[in-house]
Amino acid sequence: MGCLSGRAVLVTGAGRGLGRAYALHAARSGAAVAVNDVDAAAAERVAERIRELGGEGTAAPGSVADPAAAAGLVDQCVARFGAIDGLVNNAGLFHRAEPWREDHARIRALVEVNVLGTVHCGLAAITWMREHRRSGSIVNVTSGTHLGHPATAVYGATKGAVASLTYGWALDLADEGIRVNALSPLAVTDMKLPPYDGHATPEQVAAVATFLLSDAAAGITGQVVRRARRGLGLLAHPAIGDMVEADSWELPDIDRAFRETLGPLEPIGYGDHKVCPDGPR
Repeated sequence: MGCLSGRAVLVTGAGRGLGRAYALHAARSGAAVAVNDVDAAAAERVAERIRELGGEGTAAPGSVADPAAAAGLVDQCVARFGAIDGLVNNAGLFHRAEPWREDHARIRALVEVNVLGTVHCGLAAITWMREHRRSGSIVNVTSGTHLGHPATAVYGATKGAVASLTYGWALDLADEGIRVNALSPLAVTDMKLPPYDGHATPEQVAAVATFLLSDAAAGITGQVVRRARRGLGLLAHPAIGDMVEADSWELPDIDRAFRETLGPLEPIGYGDHKVCPDGPR
């Protein structure tokens, strides 16, 4: 028996790439999987593959950006498998552009799918789990780009929202038996980030999602798990640094604090794209 035997899991954006790998790995680990994708044919191909492997899979096409459709995905998982025990919020759009070349329609689409789609599906799953007093696990897919990466500011902002949502939901649901974590993968996909050598394949990343869905991850919540190249790690939680106290915070006081106490400033970005601010001059 696999670690997800007897569980019903919905994976969004599962028609290809990482989402497909998450769905197949969960199925191989014993889960019944509702395979969502906006491309109905792609969703059905993955569901069919799960059935060929001897598992239970059903296609659940639809756009997560539509709150009614997102709720319908959860309803379909419950109708087909009797419950929803896990959700992998993977559906997302990717976009690269320098700030002066941004497209406002594309920005809106990113927010509607990456942020609101995650919210819509998560709320529907959470509501069902709470109403049925069912423990569960939600895995939101974020990205290292929210730490800062060239030409991906808006995409990174949507993924930063997903990370923040993960922290908030984990706090809200700590006493409800529902765990909420995020996965930050770096893998070879259609998103076409710069072609660094050594990227993992989607299949090499998928086990992390299955682990977070399983009872092996009991007690783990509110975490962002990074899986990149040959590594596995946790992102540090955002935190407020040491505060400087004074009776007055006028311009000279602020300037003195930056020069004498608050520096050196933290680098921005990550990996090969870090920039170290000089600080006040």
